[in-house]
Amino acid sequence: MRSLIFALKAELLKLKRAKIVWITFLAFALAPIMGGVFMLIVSDPEALEKAGAFSAKAQMLEFKADWYSYLNILVQAMGIGGLILFGFACSWIFGREYSDDTAKDLLALPVKRFQIINAKFIVYLIWSFALAVSNVLIALVIGSIMNISGFDPDLLFELIPKYLHTTLLTVALGTPVALAAVWGRGYLAPLGFVIMAVIFAQIVAATGNGHYFPWAVPALYGGSAGEYGEMLNVWSFAILVVVSLAGYVTTILYWKFADQKN
Repeated sequence: MRSLIFALKAELLKLKRAKIVWITFLAFALAPIMGGVFMLIVSDPEALEKAGAFSAKAQMLEFKADWYSYLNILVQAMGIGGLILFGFACSWIFGREYSDDTAKDLLALPVKRFQIINAKFIVYLIWSFALAVSNVLIALVIGSIMNISGFDPDLLFELIPKYLHTTLLTVALGTPVALAAVWGRGYLAPLGFVIMAVIFAQIVAATGNGHYFPWAVPALYGGSAGEYGEMLNVWSFAILVVVSLAGYVTTILYWKFADQKN
């Protein structure tokens, strides 16, 4: 436990000094900001008619200029945008050691190899959930400023759990990204993996089989695919959990037994 705490302190110190952290918060904040813009468009019938594709999307998902629709936008954005931003964060945490040529220095520390990986995963969890919480807080501020109608404390108890569950599903898919980072020894392999996963998630979901593709499950659960989300079943979540655990175990095994010459 002491070695894990030591490794965790080191990882948190790196995170504290990294400017990239604040960049991810700014990028992720686009979801509540754009959600506010959508609320303005939906509240104006003339603007909605001119919105083209968004108008069709709003009608399909029954978006209205109220808190329910606004918070639903956050949930849906988490299922897609979360894959990208969380994947980016995971790529940085696990890939920077190779890009900065500090991987060998980590191995020289009096800390077990698997504890180094565990510390990195803990930092990944902290970073990801901090991003998720920040978006809720930003949305509450923007919604209050815009005086969006229909706010009800019960609404938070209904949608926040769904937002949290979508976040958990999205965060869980970070373990294969970590594996790609340590296997590819840098940023490029995990970032490429994230991009391909998001692209294939859209393609597979469009064919109606997204409920069996792990990277499509968060978006389907969040409701961004409309009626396709109803196809989710116990196997959808079981496959996602298996992929997540496999990514975690193989990342530890690779870091523990691979030859770290570079």
